[in-house]
Amino acid sequence: MKRIVLAKLGLDGHDVGVRLIGKHLMENGFEVIYLGKRVSTNLIVQAALQEDAAAIGLSCLSGGLGYFATRTLDSLNEQGADIPVLAGGIDEPAELEKMLQAGVGAYFGPGTPIEDIVRAFEDAIADDCSVTPLPQPASTRRRTP
Repeated sequence: MKRIVLAKLGLDGHDVGVRLIGKHLMENGFEVIYLGKRVSTNLIVQAALQEDAAAIGLSCLSGGLGYFATRTLDSLNEQGADIPVLAGGIDEPAELEKMLQAGVGAYFGPGTPIEDIVRAFEDAIADDCSVTPLPQPASTRRRTP
């Protein structure tokens, strides 16, 4: 199953990018459930569980991406759910680092090629559940143990 839940977080109302990503994911065999703009982390987790999602994609261009992505991971953990979370948008480098340290599988900054995003979702839902990290600026690279 290649079902993905996508959502815009916080007060961000710019959804052209996330909808474009959803279109490309669908063209590559994914089923995409787009929850819309200004969606709460609780609603995202509820939808992912109800829809038996293979992964969650979060987007926020208004700041707060790290905070909301981490809250989404915390909610998933509280539910005992192991669903990969990938995130794209803008935030302070320190917040992006915290988000990646918390377990977000990949971060996509502005200008990330669509092919890289699709590949990251494919990797996230692979049978071995390993995500191939995308190259990131030094301040946002995920550290491996």
